[in-house]
Amino acid sequence: MSTRRGYPVFRAPGGPSRAAAARDGLPGMVTVREASLAVLRGHGITTIFGNPGSTELPMFRDFPDDFRYVLGLQESVAVGAADGYAQGTGRAALVNLHSAAGVGHALGNVFTAFRNRTPLVLVAGQQARSLLVGEPFLFAERPAEFPEPYVKYSREPARAADVPATLARAIHVATTPPCGPVLVSVPVDDWDQPAPAVPPHTVVGTVAGDPQALAQVADELAAARAPAFVVGGEVDRDGAFDDVVALAERHAARVYVAPMSPRCGFPERHRLFGGFLPAAHDGIRAALDAHDVVVVLGSPVFPFHTEGAVPGDTAVPDATTLVQLTEDPAHAAWTPVGTSIVTGVRHGVRALLAGPTPPRRPFPAPGVSAGRVAADGDVITEELLLQTLADLRPADSVVVEEAPATRGPMHAHLPFDRAASFYTCASGGLGHGLPAAVGMALARPERVVALVGDGSAMYGIQALWSAAQLGVALTVVVVHNARYRALDQFAEHFGITKPVGTALPGLDFVALAAGQGVAGVRVERPDELEPALAEALRSPGPVVLDVIVA
Repeated sequence: MSTRRGYPVFRAPGGPSRAAAARDGLPGMVTVREASLAVLRGHGITTIFGNPGSTELPMFRDFPDDFRYVLGLQESVAVGAADGYAQGTGRAALVNLHSAAGVGHALGNVFTAFRNRTPLVLVAGQQARSLLVGEPFLFAERPAEFPEPYVKYSREPARAADVPATLARAIHVATTPPCGPVLVSVPVDDWDQPAPAVPPHTVVGTVAGDPQALAQVADELAAARAPAFVVGGEVDRDGAFDDVVALAERHAARVYVAPMSPRCGFPERHRLFGGFLPAAHDGIRAALDAHDVVVVLGSPVFPFHTEGAVPGDTAVPDATTLVQLTEDPAHAAWTPVGTSIVTGVRHGVRALLAGPTPPRRPFPAPGVSAGRVAADGDVITEELLLQTLADLRPADSVVVEEAPATRGPMHAHLPFDRAASFYTCASGGLGHGLPAAVGMALARPERVVALVGDGSAMYGIQALWSAAQLGVALTVVVVHNARYRALDQFAEHFGITKPVGTALPGLDFVALAAGQGVAGVRVERPDELEPALAEALRSPGPVVLDVIVA
């Protein structure tokens, strides 16, 4: 082992250095590091999120000026921030993880990225190949298997020279629909070894559904008595938002949001908006019962959170014809009824728009909207908080939400009407929202609002340090009810009247923010809410609003 600029340079036994490769006349050889950085540049990936460890240091030797490293103070924070950044930019993001321990810390948000369909490239460190005959300190046992099944592709290349090409393949897999995270495990002594440069290779296109099947669906829609659409996260991910609005208006069809949808797929103040389907059989059946044809756009059919009253109930009314358009063959395969067409949603919706002209149907009556709420004494209700946020937030702002118990009041009082304006985690796991908001604020020029519960915030509170270091325009609104209230609510489903482990007394988010370099304000009274929120939304840098709610 030798040193260069204070970093160890590991040489595998018998492995030629770059100088040796050049001396011996090996053509076109650069180091694994140089070839890998060129691959990343070629894909526009020059921001790296991570928390580095000893087995990754040689990856960053002579770190190039056109790259930047975004440090998260825990690996799950780095993955969450990369997820938000990738969704905000529409490109893959790279995450640097430390061997088995770092991948283990990150797995919760890797799972969320998999459910979000976010293209993340995870590069994990591994001990030196020369040590892997034994069980060295900080090595990863079966590293390619560890993150499964929540990665689309996972490899530790057999040779150091294969690392750049494996990385290129991983990027293509991550960004090919349905997108998702991938992992490449790289031994620490690989980065300085010789490798051939990887030639440019571009993968373009989307999945195009069967034209005959789509034409048949278009005919069924035109002939339907009362058609409806159910929109999921793929609508926004595939840029089909405006097309779905045109399709719904063409057919005067009610539009519902699929259970647990992580994105905004239809304007919620549109007169055709029918509301949010619950993750429960009876609620879905009741909502869809009036419709003879239901087309599900970009969502599983359906993600449930509670058991149905009838075992095996599909939640689709018997007299309703169901069609699903999805880019995900796995979702199509487990849909229990109807017809599933594997297609990019934008392509599929445009094919339906080209179908027969439907008969003139009267628009359904507008849904009942929630009335405005007034201050209730000296306490702030969730409804008042969400209504005030809706009144004050900039029209082009982006909300990243992780406040599960507040989802109902949010649906009623904080509507979203634009594409790419709302993001939440599709997995149901906590710890994604706050770091994802930091990554989103790094990616987008608009004001980003993180709407997080107090319990959720504590899973990734270190993200505030990253926000401070980056100086992003981020307003963090903590819905502070001093408990895991979603669990209290769900306990009622099981008839539990005395839940345990759900109280969170004594948290001070202003102090937690100040300790990481972020300004914070505690809001306890209704008359304090509007001025404090208005100021927080104007702040050029990150600010935390700790809102005590009843």
